[in-house]
Amino acid sequence: MSVARRAFIQMSVGATVGILFTPTVWKALDDVSIWTQNWPWIPTLKYGEVKGVPTVSKMCESGCAVKVRTVAGEAFGIEGNMENPLSGGGVCPLCANGVQVMNNPSRIKAPMLNGEEISWEKAQEVVAEKLEAAGGNVAVISGDQTGTVNEVFSALLAAKGSDAFYTMPCDMQAADKAWAGLMGGSGQIGYDLENADVVLLAGADALESWGPTVANLKAFAANESGKFYFAGPMQTKTASVTDKWVPVPAEGMAAFTLGIAYYVLQSGKTTTAADFDQFKAMVMNDYSPAKVEAATGVKADMMAAIAKDLLAASNPVVVPGGSVAAHGAAFALNLLLGGGMKVLPEFGKAVETAMGRSEMLKADILEGVSTDLLFVYEANPAYALPEQVKAGFTVAFDSVNTETTAAANLVLPTPHCYERFEDLASPYGLAAATYSLGAPVSKATLNVKNAADFILGLADLGFETYEEVLGAKVEAIGADMDELVEGGAFVAEGEAPVATSMAASELGKAAVPVKGTGAVGLAPYTLLNVGTANQATTPNAPCTISNNQLVGDYMVVMMASATAKQLGVGVGSKVKLSGGNGECEALVQIFEGVLPGVVAAPLGMGHTVGDEFSKGKGDNVYKILTVSSEAAAGASTWAGSTVNVAKI
Repeated sequence: MSVARRAFIQMSVGATVGILFTPTVWKALDDVSIWTQNWPWIPTLKYGEVKGVPTVSKMCESGCAVKVRTVAGEAFGIEGNMENPLSGGGVCPLCANGVQVMNNPSRIKAPMLNGEEISWEKAQEVVAEKLEAAGGNVAVISGDQTGTVNEVFSALLAAKGSDAFYTMPCDMQAADKAWAGLMGGSGQIGYDLENADVVLLAGADALESWGPTVANLKAFAANESGKFYFAGPMQTKTASVTDKWVPVPAEGMAAFTLGIAYYVLQSGKTTTAADFDQFKAMVMNDYSPAKVEAATGVKADMMAAIAKDLLAASNPVVVPGGSVAAHGAAFALNLLLGGGMKVLPEFGKAVETAMGRSEMLKADILEGVSTDLLFVYEANPAYALPEQVKAGFTVAFDSVNTETTAAANLVLPTPHCYERFEDLASPYGLAAATYSLGAPVSKATLNVKNAADFILGLADLGFETYEEVLGAKVEAIGADMDELVEGGAFVAEGEAPVATSMAASELGKAAVPVKGTGAVGLAPYTLLNVGTANQATTPNAPCTISNNQLVGDYMVVMMASATAKQLGVGVGSKVKLSGGNGECEALVQIFEGVLPGVVAAPLGMGHTVGDEFSKGKGDNVYKILTVSSEAAAGASTWAGSTVNVAKI
């Protein structure tokens, strides 16, 4: 491993992520864990044997394989699991705070119906009655991208004659819509970052918040000679450690990628896809370097230089983020180049009547959800999708109080992920299909129940308990349960991708940049120490949030000096951002690493429900995002969101 690259990551990539990806600083984290025991809601530790118990954490979207540090059987801290390829000894900022969240006073302590505590028996009766009355007008929103719990929920929908299974917006869904929906591919896409000699991160903030961040960081550090480009509207912390940042507006990412494909096609690269000739003609006619430069601002010579590097590489890979069109364009470019894009085999199902992974990703939640009965599993649509979700009766499963549990009719507390059986099946972005599983580390101290066990009590799906479901999953995969419980992982290598189509007609239309009507572009970005759409800022994280994101209780937005001059604002100006169906207040910071004409704003703040570390801090940028239609791609996107900015 390159000492310079590893040190550079530790200093530059994220206040917490860049440190936690390596197991060498756990002494410092032990000190933090000891300090946090002084919070009044942390239980007093006993004296006894200290252990590191392997399990999996679902605090972040991808999940981490961790070891929970216990003393006399009581959890007090987290470390990475060296034996599991998901972590390799590291852990992300959210998962590093797992024990603190498990003991947080914001935990939901018992079932609640319209604000009144009820028994689990009563909750079962209420949901059974609502299911009977709803008929097939039942929907599920899941915040879990990797768990077999989704099979249980989707099997319940199938028993009711419904296919209304929704995931929160994610790159896994955009990738599946592009790969399976437009290009006729099968399996899940992955990216070999460790062995690629040239990597173009086309909107994928891979070292900060995109995909399995810890695995990405370790792959980056291990790839001593690889050349990395980052393309996006803002110089993120990922961009700060890559070889080159290429400023590209989010809505122009697909066009930019096709502009590079122009040079690759010029070199003579081909594919066996049936519409290859149509694709080539479309790119050469509509996405010439001059046209792409006019549409995106990216210079033709920059696209030519990137194309030259990709063509010279023996194992190049393009990693997309954002819209379906951006994913489709990147997949088309990867098919032309060959190299580090992989197709991961899908693991067998445990529940026969459950949806497959691609089926679960099919429904577009940004188009809106309207149903009589809605189950929400460890997701927070009331925070991130307030205008898109309507339901007659909402059942919210979660371990902590959120905006969604506050608005739900029935709230059913789930065990924390360290208190239950849990699994991780192929987090999106990995180069190999990887399955990990965890058993309970701590006994639940609250009146909680596993959501899957509750659902299994409502319908005959062939299993009595979720533990049985996971046993069937392990058997379907062909893995060894004992090895998994001990912290190992089952790994199946990815293969070279094969598509039946280059999606020529769809991409030709969907890749055209579409921008909103606001004065400036909006570049929302995610920092794991700030949180995600489902998980708020965790207790240890506030001290890692910089004054480029939060000053006091005010959110900070960043813009280039030229943009600030255009808007008549300066450092410290208080502004109101208006867009979508809402408004946000913020302070201004000048940062030349933001594309001119764009304002960058952090996602994950502005919670109205939660603990002292997240509630009332900053503002909710999801309110000002604009949903636009990728009609040709059959999807919706937030790319191209714009805002008006007024000085207060």
